[in-house]
Amino acid sequence: MNSNVSVASRYTTLADDLAHEVEIKRSRFITYLYRVESEAAARTKIAGLRKTHFDARHHCSAFVLGADRMVQRSSDDGEPSGTAGIPMLEALTKRDTGHGTDLSDIVAICVRYFGGIKLGAGGLVRAYSDSVSQALDAATLITRQRMLVLKVAAAHAHAPRYENELRTAGYQLGATEWTAEHALLEVAVDDVAGAHQDFSQYLATLSAGIATAETWGHEWVDIR
Repeated sequence: MNSNVSVASRYTTLADDLAHEVEIKRSRFITYLYRVESEAAARTKIAGLRKTHFDARHHCSAFVLGADRMVQRSSDDGEPSGTAGIPMLEALTKRDTGHGTDLSDIVAICVRYFGGIKLGAGGLVRAYSDSVSQALDAATLITRQRMLVLKVAAAHAHAPRYENELRTAGYQLGATEWTAEHALLEVAVDDVAGAHQDFSQYLATLSAGIATAETWGHEWVDIR
């Protein structure tokens, strides 16, 4: 499949949420990474951890949202200004994912249990930045891409073979809808000029000219 798409049509995000803990001079830094798609969802995660870790001194956070990463927020939550939220945000925005620095739809929340030893401004910056970076090292990341969704009507007897051949060819398949008349396969192709035509030609060869693909719309699809 053609991968020549713009940055705004493709970005990297979390495959699964996770938590990662480090200890620095007796202070515990527990970093939670969550996949979120709105500011409200990010703030809900932050509020939830405030309740879960009600006895922690700080619940610092940073999040990045959207394909263009236009929404970026951070909070020091009581730590000295600029020593927690901004370093956490930079750990997210400067992360090299293999596709560039395109990590988005993610919130990082670092819960700190103070251990009695002050780290100083520089120590705090390093601690919060490293905590998020180490959590990202442990995370599984995936590509999220804006795709053109097509629907292919196929006879019940032919649908399993079409599904298998399409997956083998690298196409992204959604759920197949089974009706009394036929199976309706959902296929996502790159949202670029010529992709629909290229797929139609492949489908014609696969089905001996029987099946056709109709445009259904656009969706963001996880590419695994």
